[in-house]
Amino acid sequence: MTFSSEQTVRFDAWHGQSRARAAALPGGFDDAAFDMATDAAPLVDARLLERADKILFIAHLALGDYTYLQACFRAFAAAYPHVKIHLWVDERRRTRKASEWEHLRKYALYDWLAECPHFDKVYNETYSPASYRRSLEEAQAEDYPIVVTLTTLDRHRYAVMARKISPRGFIVGQKKPVRRYDLPKHLCYRKLDAAILAYKSSSDSEQHISDIYAGWFTRMFGMRIAPEALFPVLDIPQQWADWARAQCAAWGMGRASGTDGKLVFLNAFSKSIERSWPLERVIELVRAMQARPEWRDAGFIVNVVPEELARARALFAGAGLARTQLFSAEDNFFQLPAMLRECDLVVSVETAVMHLANAVHVPVIALMRQKNPEWTPIDRVNSTVITVRKREDWVDKIGVDEVMAVLA
Repeated sequence: MTFSSEQTVRFDAWHGQSRARAAALPGGFDDAAFDMATDAAPLVDARLLERADKILFIAHLALGDYTYLQACFRAFAAAYPHVKIHLWVDERRRTRKASEWEHLRKYALYDWLAECPHFDKVYNETYSPASYRRSLEEAQAEDYPIVVTLTTLDRHRYAVMARKISPRGFIVGQKKPVRRYDLPKHLCYRKLDAAILAYKSSSDSEQHISDIYAGWFTRMFGMRIAPEALFPVLDIPQQWADWARAQCAAWGMGRASGTDGKLVFLNAFSKSIERSWPLERVIELVRAMQARPEWRDAGFIVNVVPEELARARALFAGAGLARTQLFSAEDNFFQLPAMLRECDLVVSVETAVMHLANAVHVPVIALMRQKNPEWTPIDRVNSTVITVRKREDWVDKIGVDEVMAVLA
């Protein structure tokens, strides 16, 4: 199933390009010293990698980030099998409020990382000041020979953190150009031994985020990752594949139930309000689709984040929609991709769901702003992107009629 639209964002360059967006800074931190050539010597010396027994990567990962970064970690593990990969997942929502710790502790990404064979150690308890300090002390005791920060926010602060973890190690981080008079940031960046230049998103970007991530690893380690290797891979444990089929059968929807009707997954939630769609709009879309002959017998699964379940249940109970079920991956991350794989179509706002749909090879209609075109779904054949009309518009400016036009 392939869709097209006049508002579809097309990326013709991502699949054949692995251009590095990185820069060396071997002898000081003058911005003019950045070397933008992709064939420059790797930032991390090969002899250091040969001697190293482990490496620490620091990142504030969202599910979408890891969907594409996993290819880079997989390639690094294959290139340097003697180097143990440790990963620090920094929780930027870190708080002193004990009432929020349980929610942060159950972050879905940790379930996924636990199933990935590339990592020997994952620091996943950084959600409170106390847990952060404990993790910091644990990391300092490792005496890492190499630390890499892949953070894209507060880069200068993570440079300081990396040096605090490894006072004697070789530190590589991202650096954003700094005004000459901003002395505090200059001092922070002096904690780095080498740096890659932060990429800048633009509305005419020809790079996919997977290209950008691969470029970082090329610049740091001299690795060349084949374009086809950048496509996301997701191995769903059999337990959760069986669970999703059983759940669909219990609902009487989709292939698992033995019915002929298609199954549609709808996601209106993102972590940021500017990338979200109102739930009322989802109800409107279900009604519009059910009014069409080709979707009359379809079933609909509406994704809801756990903290919004109570409100969603009340709202949908009043809507009286047939063959429509609310869903939330409350027990394990893999419930989400397992359920996506059971569907015939995914309609999602600009968040991880649209990338996971690509990973499980289900056609997706993605509703996006214009601000981050590098985050368009990677599978151009099975993806349609509907964008807002103006750069400053939020996703809620996209109407049901625009989605229906694509379906038509």
